[in-house]
Amino acid sequence: MQDLLYFFQQLVNGLTIGSTYALIAIGYTMVYGIIGMINFAHGEIYMIGAYTALIAITGLATLGVTWLPLVLIVALICAMIVSSAMGWAVERVAYRPVRGRHRLIPLISAIGMSIFLQNYVHLAQGSRNIGFPALIHGGFTFGSPDTFQAQISYMQITIFITTLICMTALSVFISRSRTGRACRAVSQDLGMANLLGIDTNRIISATFVIGAALAAVAGLLLGMYYGSIDPLFGFIAGLKAFTAAVLGGIGSIPGAMLGGLVLGVAESLTSGYLSGEYKDVVSFGLLILILLFKPTGLLGKPEVEKI
Repeated sequence: MQDLLYFFQQLVNGLTIGSTYALIAIGYTMVYGIIGMINFAHGEIYMIGAYTALIAITGLATLGVTWLPLVLIVALICAMIVSSAMGWAVERVAYRPVRGRHRLIPLISAIGMSIFLQNYVHLAQGSRNIGFPALIHGGFTFGSPDTFQAQISYMQITIFITTLICMTALSVFISRSRTGRACRAVSQDLGMANLLGIDTNRIISATFVIGAALAAVAGLLLGMYYGSIDPLFGFIAGLKAFTAAVLGGIGSIPGAMLGGLVLGVAESLTSGYLSGEYKDVVSFGLLILILLFKPTGLLGKPEVEKI
């Protein structure tokens, strides 16, 4: 029973982190699915969302607003607005002017934007860790205090529910809305979609905005979960989310969701049963192993070029 509870605890921890990886990974996979490019500034947009949420929470506390639902909603809305605007600006500045050129050019442009945003936050907020208030306390405890107790915190439950709502809303938006259908059309054939009257520039910008908004949600959730943020907060998470997107199949939204969960669980089980020092080794080793046998990822489909 003790071993089962310990495994359950590591599984819950892994699904918690994996859920946020999935939210960030969707931004990578949507952009790649639409224009075939990797947005390496996406991790920094996630980081800016976390900083924006912290500033909003601090401002509300200064004004004496302490009702938790209002604080969380206002912080989330502020983070999504700022991150969405940043995602739109990245597309207009770093991608649109170089779209259609050699693949290395937009790659270098995205890396430059990533470095710019990191240093901007360094200058604006300082390089030190900043504490993020833990607004959600408490949880459920299972097991005997004499052996091992598994815990599911209310924060973890909040992350699960929020991620599920975001994933469901995105799936409905992509499958049912006019813009969602246009996104699917552009991802299949950008040139033909343009000829059929779809404003491809608007759809591409909308893709960056949607990915940035989801990254802002992850920024708020992980900020509260870890309790601190810094200007490099987005680099590691962005790298892990990109790995999750590739693991699940870059360009596939369900693949990004699955890849994030698989990566989070692999990290947690490695930390729990081996050592935290090996979690990155196991995660990237798992990525290499899967790509060796299935190069398109878990749910990715091979590209078919028509001649």
